[in-house]
Amino acid sequence: MKIFKPSKQKYNMGYGYAKHKTVPLTDDEIKEKCKEIQEEMQEVLAWKKEEEEKLNNPESSPQRKGAVKRALKKVARRIDTVQGQIIYWNLRAKGESHFKAGLEMNEYWEKCREKKEEACLKI
Repeated sequence: MKIFKPSKQKYNMGYGYAKHKTVPLTDDEIKEKCKEIQEEMQEVLAWKKEEEEKLNNPESSPQRKGAVKRALKKVARRIDTVQGQIIYWNLRAKGESHFKAGLEMNEYWEKCREKKEEACLKI
């Protein structure tokens, strides 16, 4: 049986400024993140193209077409997610704060959710 021993490390109990826990990103790191997210968008668009080709294939079975339709919903959600990240990293590259860029990204995602809910209500 393991006996619990409290840590000898002293903690700041909420008094005073505890400083940042992580080092802020440099401009080069932010540009690298922008580049990575653009590459990810290209991968997602290639995935979408593959799924659309499967859907339009006349030899596809009904089961496969159903699977492709479900996959296209996932692709659309992923495109929205990556597009939000692109908005975030482009704002960060322009010098905006993490807070403001996060707000813009979340507003974009909220618009996407509203569009999805409206589409569900129409059906």
